[in-house]
Amino acid sequence: MGRVTTEDLWYHYGRTRAARDRSVPACFHWTWSQDGGPGPEILGNLTGRVVGDLGSGTARHAAHLATHHSPARVVAVDASPAQQAMALDLFRHLTPRLRIVPSDAVAHLRSATGTYDVLYSVFGAADFTDPRELLPAAFAALRPGGRLVFSTLAHYLGGAPAQHDAVHADIPAKTPDGEAATMRRWVLQEHVWTKLLGEAGFTEIGTGIPFVDGGSRAASTLLVKAIRDGGTRTG
Repeated sequence: MGRVTTEDLWYHYGRTRAARDRSVPACFHWTWSQDGGPGPEILGNLTGRVVGDLGSGTARHAAHLATHHSPARVVAVDASPAQQAMALDLFRHLTPRLRIVPSDAVAHLRSATGTYDVLYSVFGAADFTDPRELLPAAFAALRPGGRLVFSTLAHYLGGAPAQHDAVHADIPAKTPDGEAATMRRWVLQEHVWTKLLGEAGFTEIGTGIPFVDGGSRAASTLLVKAIRDGGTRTG
């Protein structure tokens, strides 16, 4: 099998829901199950703020914020052409408050120094991007006082423990034509995220597991928050 880019591996994701549900979500959840835990209040007051969703998929979380929380702009960033196409089909009508950007998260952040008041990821770029690249880029893209929040797996699906160092695992995926492939995912222990965020320059770092999902694919959500210090808080 030839080399497949990571963005191609998201071709199938979300298609079933996109075909049956075209609405802007009424709620915003951080948890894996998307039916509990804290909501967008963790992001602070978004009125008039510039917000970035890193690894936004079909941009449902971004659409909720753009519709219900009065930001100046929400930028939904995703590297997958398939996810971008679905996001545009679903939520193009929310332009200009919602902007859908086709880009690798790190590349986008590096081109957006000092642009954002808030950055977040819901099982998005923070899961699928080397944190030693993503976190410093996020720090630089935030304005002083800006906030980074992301939810990620507290352990592997099925229960295997998270990594005690900044290493990835290869997880199953499919190419657009259905061939088996793998993609990288970072599932890290709380102290690893705290260390990496500190090394990137963040302060006021906090972590917590707000909700545990049951079932055969047991998942726990790790919620991580940090501040780029040096200015007025964003909420």
